[in-house]
Amino acid sequence: MDWLINLFTSQDSVAHIALLYSVVIAMGVYLGKIKIGGISLGVTFVLFAGILAGNFGFTAPNNILSFIQDFGLILFVFCIGLQVGPGFFESFKKGGVTLNLLSTLMILLNIGVMFACYFIFFDTKNPVNLPMMVGTLYGAVTNTPGLGAANEALTSVWHHGAIPQIANGYACAYPLGVLGIIGATIAIRYICRINLDDEEQELNAAEAEDPHAKPHVMYLKVSNSYIAGRTLQEISNFLNRDIVCTRIMHDGHLLVPKRDTVLTLGDEIMVVSADADAEAVKAFIGPEIQVEWNEDKEPQPMISRRILVTKPSMNGKVLGKMHFSSVYGVNITRITRQGIELFASRNHTFQVGDRVMVVGPEENVNRVAEMMGNSTRRLNAPNIATIFIGIMIGILFGSFPIAVPGMPVPLKLGLAGGPLIIAILIGRYGYKFHLVTYTTTSANMMLREVGLVLFLASVGIKAGSSFWATVVAGDGPMYIFTGFLITIIPILIVGTIARLKYHFNYFTIMGMLAGTCTDPPALAYANEVCSKEAPALGYSTVYPLSMFLRIFTAQLIVLFCCGA
Repeated sequence: MDWLINLFTSQDSVAHIALLYSVVIAMGVYLGKIKIGGISLGVTFVLFAGILAGNFGFTAPNNILSFIQDFGLILFVFCIGLQVGPGFFESFKKGGVTLNLLSTLMILLNIGVMFACYFIFFDTKNPVNLPMMVGTLYGAVTNTPGLGAANEALTSVWHHGAIPQIANGYACAYPLGVLGIIGATIAIRYICRINLDDEEQELNAAEAEDPHAKPHVMYLKVSNSYIAGRTLQEISNFLNRDIVCTRIMHDGHLLVPKRDTVLTLGDEIMVVSADADAEAVKAFIGPEIQVEWNEDKEPQPMISRRILVTKPSMNGKVLGKMHFSSVYGVNITRITRQGIELFASRNHTFQVGDRVMVVGPEENVNRVAEMMGNSTRRLNAPNIATIFIGIMIGILFGSFPIAVPGMPVPLKLGLAGGPLIIAILIGRYGYKFHLVTYTTTSANMMLREVGLVLFLASVGIKAGSSFWATVVAGDGPMYIFTGFLITIIPILIVGTIARLKYHFNYFTIMGMLAGTCTDPPALAYANEVCSKEAPALGYSTVYPLSMFLRIFTAQLIVLFCCGA
C-alpha cells in the first residue's frame, strides 16, 4: 500500500499532480450539476472542490500550481476573446449603444458599491482588506475572468508579505451572487409594475412592424445580348442586386435553374427581387411578359434548417441588405455564433462560422444554403496555429510596460488583458490577415472549459489552507453581506433606469443585466419566462464589452489601489 500512500502524498511527482487535478476537477464538475431551487453553480464548483482539497493538505508545489493557474487563465480568456470578437464592435450599433452604456454604468456602480463597503465596513489601514474586497466584487458579479485578472495583477504589485488569497472572498460572495442577480431582476418587475403578458405583446407588435423589403415577382424575356451565355451568378454580380430566378422556360421545357445555369436569348424566366430593384432588373435582363406556365406549380412544404456560413464572400454582409424574405422567400429566425444565440436583427453582420436557422420552402432554403456555403468540412479542421499565434502576440502585448505617473510599477495588461484584446481583434479582423480564426463551438467550449477548470482548481487549492480561517474566524460573513450589496444595488438602479427612462422591454432588460454579469443562469431564467429572443438579444449585445470591462477594470483596480 506504500505506492498508494506515496501517490497521494508525494507532491513532487507528476502522477500526484495529475491525480490532484483530476480529483478536484471531476468532483467539482459533478457537484456543480446539483440544483437547488432550479439553480446550480456549474463548473465554478471546481473552485470549492479545490478549496476543500487544499484545506486537507491535498496539494502540489506552489510553482506548479501557479504555472497551471496562469496557463489556464490565458487559454480561458483567449477563447472568450475569439468568441466575442466577431460581434464586439457591431454591438455598439443603434440601440446597442444605449444598452452598452447602461451596462458600463452598472459595472462602474459595482465598483463604486465595492469601495463604499470597503470604507464603511472594513479597516482601511489593513492592506489585505482591499484585495479581498476585489475578490468579493467578482464573486458578487459571478465573473471568473475578472478574478483571474485581479489575481494575476496582484502578484506584480503586492509587497506586503504573503499575497492575499482573494479567491476566498470570491467563494464567499459567489453563491449568493447567482441568486441575487435573478432575485434583483425579479424585483425590478415589481418596482416598475411590469406585466409579462404586456411585454410579450409588445414584442409581437414590434416584430409585425419590422418591414422587410417588399418582394416583387415578375416574368421576363431575356433580350439583352450581353447576358446571353452567362450564368445566373454572373448576371447577379453584374446587377449588384439580390435576385432569385425560380423558373426558366428554355426550348419549351420548364426548368428549375441553379446559380450556374446559363441563360440564352429568348429564355423566359421567373424572377423575384426587392420591389425597389424591379425596374433596374427589367432594364438589364429584358421586358416583362405574360406567361401561363406557372399555374401548375404546386406549393412546396415549409421546412426549417440550420445552415452553416462557410463562404468567405459572406463575411461582413448585413442581414437586412440580403433581402432574404423578399428575394429568397425564406426567413432567418435565429443565428448562433460561437455558442451564443443571437437575435436575427436586420443589422446583424455575418461571419464565417455563423449557424443560421432558415425557414421557407425547401427549394428556397437549398438556394440559401448554396449561397452561404454550408460545408462543414471547411470548418471542422482545428486551427491550432492561429490560437497559439494569438496567445504569443497577446502575451507580448500584455507584457509591454506602460509608465503611468504615480504608479509604483509600470502598467501592464498582463496575462489576462493582453491575450483578451488580441483575441478580440483576431476574432474580428483576423481573416484580413489570412488567419483562419473560426473554431467550432464545441472546440472553443472545450478549450475554454479546460482553461477555466485548470485555473479554478489551482486557485482553490492555493486558497484552501486559509479558507476555513477566513470564513469562520475571519471576515467571511462580512464578505457574504457586502457581496450581496454589490450584486443587487447596481442591478436595481440600472434596471429601473433602463425601464423608466429608456422604456426598454423588460425581457431585453433581463438579458442585458445577465450579460453585464456574464451570468448564464440568469439568462436561462430569462429564457424560461419569455418565448421571444429579446433576452438573448440583450445578453449578446452587452456581453462582449462587459466581459472586456470586467477583466480590464479588475487589473486597473489592483494596479492603482492595491500596490501602494
